[in-house]
Amino acid sequence: QVHLVESGGGSVQAGGSLRLSCAASGDTRSSFCMAWFRQAPGKEREGVAAIKTFGGSTYYRDSVKGRFTITQDNAKNTLSLQMDNLRPEDTATYYCAAARGWCGDVFKSISYTYWGQGTQVTVSS
Repeated sequence: QVHLVESGGGSVQAGGSLRLSCAASGDTRSSFCMAWFRQAPGKEREGVAAIKTFGGSTYYRDSVKGRFTITQDNAKNTLSLQMDNLRPEDTATYYCAAARGWCGDVFKSISYTYWGQGTQVTVSS
């Protein structure tokens, strides 16, 4: 089992920045795919950024490329999402997700086994 806990959400004005963190605990041995998803009210959950812990390949949703950066700290079992130049449309609950080993489509929810409880990000115009 892997337990994920997000932190770092909050409210910010458009153009501002936030940094989300996801602390992983439990059986974190072996490689993982890890990702950030978000879900706005009335909308489906969507993948935002993903990383493969073995090799470090990163993936970004087109709408966040150049603004968001996903990083991992394997020593601390922590996943981070640096969000810059935030826009009102980035407002959502952000979730950390993890899958052990091969994860298929990194932007599909079904690819992930473990989920955090979510953290709210609100961007005002």
